[in-house]
Amino acid sequence: MLIERFIAAYMKYKTSEYFTFEHHGEIDPPRPPDEPIHLYIHIPFCAQLCPYCSFHRLAYEEDSARLYFQALKKELVMYHDIGFRFSGVYIGGGTPTILMDELRDVLERIQKLFSPREISIETNPDRLDRDTLVSLADNGVKRVSVGVQSFNDEILRRVGRYEKYGNGGSLKEKLLSANGYVDTLNVDMIYNFPIQTKEMFEEDLAVLKELQPDQITFYPLMISDATRRKMEHLMGRVSYKQEKLFYQMITSTLEGLYQPNSAWCFSRKGTSMIDEYIVVSNEYAGVGSGAFGLVGGAIYANTFSLEDYMQRIAAGMLPLSAKKVFSPKEMARYTFLMELFGLSLDVGAFTSKFGTHLLSLLALECLFFLGIGGLRIHPGSIDLTKRGRYYWVTMMREFFIGVDNFRDLSREAAGIEI
Repeated sequence: MLIERFIAAYMKYKTSEYFTFEHHGEIDPPRPPDEPIHLYIHIPFCAQLCPYCSFHRLAYEEDSARLYFQALKKELVMYHDIGFRFSGVYIGGGTPTILMDELRDVLERIQKLFSPREISIETNPDRLDRDTLVSLADNGVKRVSVGVQSFNDEILRRVGRYEKYGNGGSLKEKLLSANGYVDTLNVDMIYNFPIQTKEMFEEDLAVLKELQPDQITFYPLMISDATRRKMEHLMGRVSYKQEKLFYQMITSTLEGLYQPNSAWCFSRKGTSMIDEYIVVSNEYAGVGSGAFGLVGGAIYANTFSLEDYMQRIAAGMLPLSAKKVFSPKEMARYTFLMELFGLSLDVGAFTSKFGTHLLSLLALECLFFLGIGGLRIHPGSIDLTKRGRYYWVTMMREFFIGVDNFRDLSREAAGIEI
């Protein structure tokens, strides 16, 4: 665990640098890239707020939600009008399917403005009814990602999902009935809950092996600083001692049945569509309150205040509230992290992007991970080894915790209860 602790500490330090924004207030819109990029859309409303979640989310109120959807559609038009083109769209939350009539309007607007090749959307188990899935497919959605997290009833009770979404048996039935409506049905799972035992996780894996959904994404439990106390009260202190064991159980159980798309996403169909749009696309724009974008070597953050978001959109302004420009070295490290999280880095593409060879910018990083057996060099590419996949899970866990900490601070500054 010594190597993993060192990697985690280093990543925590670097992520805090990445999310120290230099510019705040009114931010000029980014210039549209020459080629189509990815689009992330954030819908923050949830009927119930899960205690472990640090995404930007708000308790659902229909009137506020409808006003938000109207503003969202205007923001999409703004990006179209300044010349952005999008080849893929990921809609997350929150619960994007919380108002299906409004969501259908958003999907229609996306198709009319951008005609993307693929649309992926998140949902919860109570939204896996036939009408919802048919409507999503009819409006161009090719991938639905459903948050299951666990089939264990005790875990579901502790995190408040048992009463809302049902027990493990009913979750299994909902997934079975949801097959076949979209190209890819992804099941999101979380492992390393403080009360989770090896036996509990074996049962989760056995259910998944029986169901064999199109795709499974396994997230290690990621707790921001602000939600840590809440989770400790519900379940106890989070420990990373079992995380590696759980990850090894995942890879050994799925071997032969699934192929990895990233270090924590596995697919039966070989689809390239995964939750991490930041891996799929080098650049992406963020639409909606609290959304992030990465365009032209800079991270942009939209305002987390719903009132400010509505006001800026009404005034014809993009709701950008913070910006951080990456140095070439920072951008190279970010690319190194994300490309290899997707299992392979194209050395030629890296050289073309940065004007110099990978080793000229990141020699120490490459030598370190080669030395601990995390990378393997092939002609034209650098790939993760099996051992390296867990190293990258460790880094991505700390990266997303850092993002969540920034979200928490932004929500607190906006007067939103964490």
